[in-house]
Amino acid sequence: MSLRLGLTRASRGIYVPLLTQRGAPASVVGLKRAQPASSTTCPEYYDVVISGGGLVGFAMACSLGHSKRLSDRRIVLLEGALNKPWQLPEAFSNRVCALNARTRTFFKKLGVWEHIEHLRAQPVHRMQVWESCSEAMITFDGHNQEDGTVAHIVENDVTLHSIKRQIPQHIEVEYEAKVESYQIPKDMASKVVLTLADGRTISTDLLIGADGAKSLVRRNMGVQYLSWDYDQMGIVATLQLSEAVDNTVAWQRFLPTGPVALLPLSDDHSSLVWSTTREQATHLLQLSDEDFTEALNRAIWDDSEVDSRVKSIHTAWLKVLETMVPGESAETRQLPPSIARVLPGTRGGFPLGLGHAVHYITPRVALIGDAAHRVHPLAGQGVNLGFGDVATLTHCLENSVLLGAELGDEQALYQYEKERQKYNVATMASVDGLYRLYNSAALPLVLLRSLGLSAVNAMAPLKRQIMVHAES
Repeated sequence: MSLRLGLTRASRGIYVPLLTQRGAPASVVGLKRAQPASSTTCPEYYDVVISGGGLVGFAMACSLGHSKRLSDRRIVLLEGALNKPWQLPEAFSNRVCALNARTRTFFKKLGVWEHIEHLRAQPVHRMQVWESCSEAMITFDGHNQEDGTVAHIVENDVTLHSIKRQIPQHIEVEYEAKVESYQIPKDMASKVVLTLADGRTISTDLLIGADGAKSLVRRNMGVQYLSWDYDQMGIVATLQLSEAVDNTVAWQRFLPTGPVALLPLSDDHSSLVWSTTREQATHLLQLSDEDFTEALNRAIWDDSEVDSRVKSIHTAWLKVLETMVPGESAETRQLPPSIARVLPGTRGGFPLGLGHAVHYITPRVALIGDAAHRVHPLAGQGVNLGFGDVATLTHCLENSVLLGAELGDEQALYQYEKERQKYNVATMASVDGLYRLYNSAALPLVLLRSLGLSAVNAMAPLKRQIMVHAES
């Protein structure tokens, strides 16, 4: 067996050798301090501290660890959770992400994607979106991609494990490291100081906040945070289809109460993301598995809400579009799969809302992922926005080092904020607009959005632009 010699810290300031198998997951090699520091000791110094793990926090550690320009910097990730052993379970998890082309390219650069492919990843070759109040629909495909994929549906645990495996040995990972407070400077004259629950203090040139939607880092920065509650809940579950099919289509239907989406996991399993009112979500979560399956099939298949007047006008509009753009508006509608059952114990719910920090940065501090922005899951872009933050921040820090600037330099961080807010705000506004557009069964609005959706579906160049934005 090929072994490598690493270092682990048994107590403050003392390093002992640790033999690990080559290629062992970084989560196993990650560092954990055994003894708290004395309150009289000086803060321990790191060039970069990443506060918060999860998908985006660990991706940040992995990205910085693979940067040649940052290879001599001391970097630590503080994760409050336990370091639990993991292996691929036979059953699918109910928490998944639709990883887009840009995320896939980013992961390939880090060596993460090969681990994901080796475990589980289901390609999506086509998306079909329609609504319950009319027959209008829009489809997207992966013809512009080399492998013909729009996205890959990957379980969160698979993605996280694959990222951890690629975190280089020199990146320190502390588990069960809970931060009590942050002292954030007003300028570059001082460093950030963190106080941990075990009494230790850490100082750093750059603090990266990856601590989620309720970010303590963000609150200590004092930046304004715009947010609102959609008064909705998202229901997730793992579904077994009535029969095995070439399950590479992602389906999303807009109901007046919110969208329901089926995301492929395998030939005979899909993942459910059903956004609905809190009242209905509470009811659905209390149903038996059989009654829930019946309600879900009705939500996907029932056409009783289609208005005959909208249908008539929409049919005439399709004929106009066929005249204007021959061949583009006559796209064949595929039928979604029928659900045989919801797998027992896989249903769960979570509240939905939108949030955005007016600023992602202050001197020596940067926010990434949900700490900076939170979005409705209807477009599947939440975690992709976070991975985009990681890639851009890494690039900006590399440029800062190349120019001889100090890590945490406000100018370099400003470039990160400028690039990411330009993209994130546009995406969030589009997603919020879609939510509000489809959150009504009023006849004039149904007619307007139906005609508009069919028009966009007939305009191939416009659809390509939408796909390019979603994949970039």
